[in-house]
Amino acid sequence: MSVPDAGDLLSSGELTVLGRVSVASNVTLVCDLGTGDGAVRVVYKPVRGEQPLWDFPDGTLAGREVASYLIATALGWPVIPETVLRDGPYGPGMVQRWITTREPAEPGSTRLDLVDLCPPGLVPDGYREILRAYDGAGDEVSLVHADDPRLLRMAVLDVLLNNADRKGGHALEGVDGGVYGVDHGICLHQDNKLRTVLWGWAGEPIPADLRADIGAFADSLPGELADRLSHHLTDTEIDALLRRAKRLLDAPVMPLPETARPIPWPAF
Repeated sequence: MSVPDAGDLLSSGELTVLGRVSVASNVTLVCDLGTGDGAVRVVYKPVRGEQPLWDFPDGTLAGREVASYLIATALGWPVIPETVLRDGPYGPGMVQRWITTREPAEPGSTRLDLVDLCPPGLVPDGYREILRAYDGAGDEVSLVHADDPRLLRMAVLDVLLNNADRKGGHALEGVDGGVYGVDHGICLHQDNKLRTVLWGWAGEPIPADLRADIGAFADSLPGELADRLSHHLTDTEIDALLRRAKRLLDAPVMPLPETARPIPWPAF
């Protein structure tokens, strides 16, 4: 689905559950969305299926996903698929457009995903090494991600969102050529929670075009956008978002890790 009224379709169509994503920590359901002229594939995360967290208020993750989408849209960055908060078969929840990704690499192929593992010392051109670790078999591996401007834009967005859970599997390369981020329920806390696998640009300047978008976003935030975000976030969290934007404008450099756990676990 790539249409101007995607949000309207997501909000109004009847959800038919097809199955559950078993590896997700919160209840994540794959659904068809009946729109009267066919079906659209979506992800539905009911609020009642959210696992309690010690540092995020209960029942707020779906709203944080919607707020993250609103922020990305206000920036003009098509990074997060269309996302709405609506009722469904299991009560209110987040509904998001499904991203169809490219086919996985064939066995034995040297092609890497956007975020991947490779043997140490064999990081291919166009990738940045984040760290070295040991896999389940005890072999040393390098965690790498693509040196891709579309992924850099996602990394900058994560700083603004204060994303506490940017795993490798949350960065998707769509068949439409776009790079999308999903799973933004653990975002937008007022305290520093940034945990990501996208540390490859740490300490480097933020490109001028992205800085311009952040400047326009910061100017617009106190108005209608803040009113829309207030349905999902507290005033303190919205104020913290504005401070993060202004901090990036004052010091337009990608941050260095500041916490004891800068990478989410598991990393994928």
